[in-house]
Amino acid sequence: MEVQSLAVVGHVGPDFAAEAMAAPHAVAALAALGQPTRLSIFRLLVRKEPEGLSAGAIADAVGCPHNTLSTHVAILARAGLVNGKREGRTITYRADAAGTRALISFLVTDCCDGRPELCGLPGQPQQASCCPPAPQQRKKRKGKGAR
Repeated sequence: MEVQSLAVVGHVGPDFAAEAMAAPHAVAALAALGQPTRLSIFRLLVRKEPEGLSAGAIADAVGCPHNTLSTHVAILARAGLVNGKREGRTITYRADAAGTRALISFLVTDCCDGRPELCGLPGQPQQASCCPPAPQQRKKRKGKGAR
């Protein structure tokens, strides 16, 4: 009988550099961002690119207790939105650009019938309108005297 071992490493998320995001990963990322403290952490780290922030600075900035911050950051990391790098006794966290791009790409890849370039996202050619509304049809009146 073959036994497979699974190594569990904290604060490590998927690598989206080589592959597109799958639906289960997108759900995990959106769920991670669906909590107010984690959304605040993620937005803070996006603003602080490329330097990143230490765990203590993040906790102070978002008003999160230090003992629960690691849980929030771990959820964001497993979702592929944040990564951390140990520097001595400090871990510096940064927004994961590849994971963020993969999530955005996943969300818009089917836009405009599979033509996301029409959405006018940064890095895409700008079009006049993304998915313009269908033309409205005028209602026909019944009979000559009806108003």
